[in-house]
Amino acid sequence: MGNSRLLDCITFFDNNFMFNFRYHVLKDYVDYFIICESKYDHKGKEKKQNFIWKEEFDKEKIKYFFIEKPFPQNNDPWKNQAIQREFLLNCTNFANKEDYIFFSDPDEIPNPNLLINFNLNKRYGIFLQDCFNYKFNLFNKYESPWEGTRVAKKKDLSSIDFMRQKIRSKNLKYSFFRFDKERNIETFENGGWHFNNLMSPEKISLKLKTFAHTEYSKKEFSSVDVIMDKINKKVDLFNRGHNYQRRILDNTFPEYLIKNIHLYKEWIV
Repeated sequence: MGNSRLLDCITFFDNNFMFNFRYHVLKDYVDYFIICESKYDHKGKEKKQNFIWKEEFDKEKIKYFFIEKPFPQNNDPWKNQAIQREFLLNCTNFANKEDYIFFSDPDEIPNPNLLINFNLNKRYGIFLQDCFNYKFNLFNKYESPWEGTRVAKKKDLSSIDFMRQKIRSKNLKYSFFRFDKERNIETFENGGWHFNNLMSPEKISLKLKTFAHTEYSKKEFSSVDVIMDKINKKVDLFNRGHNYQRRILDNTFPEYLIKNIHLYKEWIV
């Protein structure tokens, strides 16, 4: 992996299935997995500790942190999300200044082939990823390429939330004189996969009721029956007219998935 170590960083809520998959896809390509879970959801409600250590995990490779402290009272969910992300950044203080800090939502997985002898030529990097919904091979063309995983060297990273919210490929289209837009960005094609909502209708419902996009907590979106119907119809959760299409599993998918299809039959159409 070269002189610079690769740190794969995520915030965690309850999706052990997706982390387990992530671990097996990336374990031979990154030096550390950094996981930050909070005792509270982003609406400030207390939750149980959900991360499960499995026997197959290399405990020297995984650094898990649990936030016990409540978020500030009456904070909006976006601010609480930012607090958890910055706590996650502090969890990387053991890293060297030349180490790479990758940040993803838990269901965004960078293409491991790009991590071999990884080199970032700009201050920030964005991995452009294929988006799939409900199943590993149910393709969402409307949100592909998905701007998922972000990366920066430790020495250049002062805020994970800034990197996630403000580092966007559209910045590259702005004039040089737009000093308010960070343009020192490299994009990576074929950057991996965003496996969105690969979970039961009940868990999708809980996700919609607790994450920062509070507009989707309404019953018209978060009802288990509504979600189940949309999964069966292969359509978008948010009534945007998106219809998803089945893709044949081939070498554009993670090698680990191809070799272990028998473990994931429930999640393949």
